[in-house]
Amino acid sequence: MNTLWRSCQRIALGVVLLAVGASAGMAASVGRWASMKSEWFQSDEGRRVLTNILSWQAVDGAWPKNQDNGAAPANIPRDRISGTFDNGATLGELRVLAAAFRATGDPRMRDAWRRGTDVILKAQYPSGGWPQRYPPGTGYHRHITFNDGTMIGILAWIREVRRAPVDDALLGDGRLAALDKAFDLAVACVLRCQVKVDGRRTGWGAQHDAVDLALRPARTFEPISLAVAETAGVLRFLMELEKPTPEIVSAINEGVAWVLSVRVPEIRQETGPDGKRVVAAPGAVGLWPRFCEYGSNRAIFCGRDGVIRYSLAEVPRERRDGYAWYGDWGLSVEARWKKWSRERVR
Repeated sequence: MNTLWRSCQRIALGVVLLAVGASAGMAASVGRWASMKSEWFQSDEGRRVLTNILSWQAVDGAWPKNQDNGAAPANIPRDRISGTFDNGATLGELRVLAAAFRATGDPRMRDAWRRGTDVILKAQYPSGGWPQRYPPGTGYHRHITFNDGTMIGILAWIREVRRAPVDDALLGDGRLAALDKAFDLAVACVLRCQVKVDGRRTGWGAQHDAVDLALRPARTFEPISLAVAETAGVLRFLMELEKPTPEIVSAINEGVAWVLSVRVPEIRQETGPDGKRVVAAPGAVGLWPRFCEYGSNRAIFCGRDGVIRYSLAEVPRERRDGYAWYGDWGLSVEARWKKWSRERVR
C-alpha cells in the first residue's frame, strides 16, 4: 500500500511542479518529507518537522505559501497565519501529514489532514473553481485562480487521493465521495473556462470570474488576458486524465494548437546591465509570452501602473526584471501532446 501511495504522490507532485514552475520551490521543499520511510516519521527529526508543520496550520485549515513550513515552528499566533492554495501551499503539507499518519497513527496528523481537506472542499465555488485562498475576501484572490497552478494543483492532489488505497481511518466518513464530486465539478469548470474566440477554443486566463467564468485581472501588472503558462499547465493535466471525453479531447487539441500559434519565433531573452531584453536569434525555436491579448493574441506586458504595452522593453525595469514575461512553456506541451496523440491511436 505504501508503494502505491508514494507512486501516486510522485505523479501528482510532478504535475503540480510542471503547472506551477519555479514558484513551486517551497511546496516541493515541504512535500519532500512525504516520501520519507516510515521510521523517519518516528525519529526525533521527523517529529520535529511534523510539529513545525502543525504549528503553521491556519485556523481555517490551510498553510501559508513561499516558506518551508517544516523548517521551524510558527513565530506568530495561529489566528494571524494566512493560509492559501497558491504556489502549491497546503497541498504539500497534506501529503506529508497523510504519510505521517500512516506511519505513526498519530491522531494529530489525521485531524490536521482532515481540516486541510475540509477547507479545500469548503472553498470550492458552486461553479467548480477554487479561489486563491479561503475565505476569498474581496480582492483578486476571490477569482477562480489558475495562476501559479492553483486550480490544477488542487485537482492533481485530489486525483492522488482518489488513486491511493482507500483509508477510512484517514478520510473519515464521506470525504472520499466529496472529493470525487469536487473533482468532477472542477474538471467541468476547467472545460467551461477555456476561452473561445470566433467559435474556437484557445487558452485559459490566469483568473476567471467565480460565477460567469469570464476573464478577470489580478495585480496591476496582470491584466485580463490569455495566460500561456497557465494554459500549458491545464493542458498537461488534461492529457493525464484517463478515458478523456470527446469534449476533453477537443479542448486539448484546440488548446495545444492555440499555444503553438502564439510562439514568437527566433528570439531569445537575455539579461544585461540594463536588465532583461529580447533579442533576435535567427534559427532559434523562440519563446512564448506569458500573456496574450484577447482577440489579437499579441503579447502584452504591464508595469505596476497597469498600462498595457506591446514590447517588453517598454516595461519599467522593476517589473521587467521581476516577472516571468517569456518562457518555453509551449515546448513541454507540444512534446506531451505528441506522445498523448500517439497513445490514443494505439
